[in-house]
Amino acid sequence: MPRFAALLSLSAVAFFASPAPAQELPRNKPITILVGFAAGGALDLTARVVADQLAKNLGQSVMVENRPGAGGNIAQDYVAGATPDGSTIFLGSIGSLTINPHLMKLAHDPLKDLQPLTMGVDFPNVLVVGSQLGVKTLKDYIALSKRKELDFASSGIGSASHMAGEMFNQRAGINNVHVPYKGGSQAIVDLLAGRVAAYYATPSTALPYIKSGQLVALATTGLARTELLPDVPTVAESGFPGFDATNWYAFVAPGKTPVPVLDQLNREIVKVLKTPEVQAKLTQQGLTPMPQARQQLGEFMAKESASWSQIIKERHITLN
Repeated sequence: MPRFAALLSLSAVAFFASPAPAQELPRNKPITILVGFAAGGALDLTARVVADQLAKNLGQSVMVENRPGAGGNIAQDYVAGATPDGSTIFLGSIGSLTINPHLMKLAHDPLKDLQPLTMGVDFPNVLVVGSQLGVKTLKDYIALSKRKELDFASSGIGSASHMAGEMFNQRAGINNVHVPYKGGSQAIVDLLAGRVAAYYATPSTALPYIKSGQLVALATTGLARTELLPDVPTVAESGFPGFDATNWYAFVAPGKTPVPVLDQLNREIVKVLKTPEVQAKLTQQGLTPMPQARQQLGEFMAKESASWSQIIKERHITLN
């Protein structure tokens, strides 16, 4: 074999034998974080706080796009079918990721067609009643609920506030009637006016009315007390050990996204969630940053999905 041909042959062998470069986030286009609800809420705020810091860390554009509708499913469906290169991710809620699949027919399975990245934030709801109801404690509320049928508001069928109420009905042996609203603002208005007895509200939403004495906070729904309401006991410490019905938002990606890209996204978002400035902005709104491993989020989502499926079946919850 001529020397030149031999060199070409050796070069070709060396080229094909060398390891392929590790896949990374694309640098030639922005990263887009999809949100399934309108701008202005806690989910949107979380996405924008993370996006701002992520853009600084990566040195590239990170945008937040709101695609509201169907309890977050419109945005979630879009991400499930998006190009799996890490440029499109989803900040999903407890509802869209683990509750809605048991209430409606979806075009995809969140546990199979999306890949976990990391938990974003976690926060409890707070059971509040109007001051005119004359209830001061959770024990009083249960006693009144057993004497007469009460109702409770939520921000919609299948929402975290709805499911917390159903779980509490089950654990307390009461049967208060669910009244769904299209959002928390109208639920608060009707609660203040006495048109509904109770509401499982986000602490940041209810806090001004609790401070003014218009609403009475009976208990929060997480295992630990929230910093926004340190004097309000949890349901768990009020006679229902283990009661845990928190709201949470998690970052996920299209299901076929390469593992190296998923791992890079996890590292970068976890870094953001551990940044003191980001933590301060989120905790001021009653949102607890929860950075974690991808596997940990995947296991948690599967557990949550199974738990809410059981509650939905036992409480005979439907969209009608």
